[in-house]
Amino acid sequence: MSEQVNLTVNNNLLLVQLSGDWSIHQPAVDRGPITRVLDESVQIKKIVVDGQSLGKWDSALVSFLFQLTNLARKKSLILDHQSLPEGAVRMLSLATAVPKSTGSSRKHTHWSFVDRIGLRVVWIFREFLRFVDFLGESLFACHRFVLGKAVYRREDLLFFLQDAGPSSLGIVTLISVLIGMILAFVGAVQLEKFGASIYVANLVGLSMAREMAAMMTAIIMAGRTGAAYAAQLGSMQVNEEVDALKTMGISPMEFLVAPRMAALVLMMPLLTIYANLMGILGGGLVSVTMLDLSWSIYFQQISHSVPLVHFTIGLVKSVIFGVLVALSGCYMGMNSGRSATAVGAATTSAVVMGIVLIIVFDSLVTILTTVLDI
Repeated sequence: MSEQVNLTVNNNLLLVQLSGDWSIHQPAVDRGPITRVLDESVQIKKIVVDGQSLGKWDSALVSFLFQLTNLARKKSLILDHQSLPEGAVRMLSLATAVPKSTGSSRKHTHWSFVDRIGLRVVWIFREFLRFVDFLGESLFACHRFVLGKAVYRREDLLFFLQDAGPSSLGIVTLISVLIGMILAFVGAVQLEKFGASIYVANLVGLSMAREMAAMMTAIIMAGRTGAAYAAQLGSMQVNEEVDALKTMGISPMEFLVAPRMAALVLMMPLLTIYANLMGILGGGLVSVTMLDLSWSIYFQQISHSVPLVHFTIGLVKSVIFGVLVALSGCYMGMNSGRSATAVGAATTSAVVMGIVLIIVFDSLVTILTTVLDI
């Protein structure tokens, strides 16, 4: 045992004599020998701590005594520490007086397979009802926003327009150009075998117009703007700013949600048009450098093979995606818990929910346009 601790066993009594200085800057005292003595001597009923030879001490002594107290409680032993310094006794009493937080650790409950399925179904149903309720309130708030009756700050709307529009051009440019180059490169490798290199322009133009421009822009905005909305609103929930708005008689849906939704819905079609242009330019770079096509032939082929109806479908999708991204971000933020962990979870859930909704609704619109032969 360490020179700081001396153990003496006398019948049903274990005497723990503490000596020397106890400091957090010194190596921690191993309580393994105490545990071994208690395991070997089952007749021990009481532990007496003698601190008359103690020198200087700090929280290291209290930590050791706290662990010794838990050990005595676990083995149902009596612990006597009356000879310790009065300050150490008071600090130990404070440390043992606070019960363990019920939410600090997860409770592992063993449910059967059927129970887990039932609980999951009930949770999904309740979340669906909450989302439908939030959707109705959002539509009502947006209706008042369009009519000019909503209560909001115009400075906030301008900031959200700036953040969702011009501030996103950099990442949209990079991703769109790379997507166009990838489409052109993959098409060039295959079409060049058949002497149909000219149709790379058809592939790039049609893919960007109908699918890739709107979808990739929406995914970028889900990870950038949707996550930001969830984090902002979740932080406002933590700081009780949302409750303050309700107390002042201001609708949080009008003041917080409506401007964010309006900004994203307005900017998404514009970003999609820009993404179309960048993607076509990226495909043109590959076509000109790898396939020896001229820019005039490339753009002429796109204008002949990709009519405006395909770009219109992409713009319609972009409006739908803008609504979905704004809804997912605002919904997760407004329903966030009141802790830092809950805000992080809400941010992650907003991105996941936004991307899933984008893929699902893109599939539905694609199926609909195929059935209608558009």
